Amino acid sequence: MDVFSRTFLPAAAEAGLAVQTASRHMPVFRRCVGSGDATILVTRCSRPDRPVDGDYLLLLTHRRLVVTRQTRVLHRLRLHLNTELRELSHVTWSPDPRLHCVELAATAIDGIRERFLIRTQHPKQVWQLDALLNHAFRTRVRSAQPRIVATVAEAPVARPGAFQPVVAH
Repeated sequence: MDVFSRTFLPAAAEAGLAVQTASRHMPVFRRCVGSGDATILVTRCSRPDRPVDGDYLLLLTHRRLVVTRQTRVLHRLRLHLNTELRELSHVTWSPDPRLHCVELAATAIDGIRERFLIRTQHPKQVWQLDALLNHAFRTRVRSAQPRIVATVAEAPVARPGAFQPVVAH
């Protein structure tokens, strides 16, 4: 059994997902996520701007965010979002222990702002989810700035009174 399978099933069980639901979404997730990528979070979510759009299932790994949608009438699975974490920008989340939920928002590489509402059973889970998102997005994701491995030194500036070699052309 690969890393993804070993970590997906316990995360789905921890989220309280039925085995049938996890099994139904597994092939879609498997196409998007590598076998060596560990699952951080699997949870149901909704879209605050489209509450009647269907059921969403969010998968967060160390490298990717994948969201699937199941239509209400025909129960068809659709891939809603599949992106690497480093391709997301302006990632924010707002924990609300009073309402037992966390709103996660991020701008995808195509410029579309995605918002998801994740509901929990009690306030303690809100703070666990907050810590998990903090770990995934603040400590894991590297900035897109290029790393400087080495720099080319500039020619030294001549000091008055210092020896200056003459270069023949």
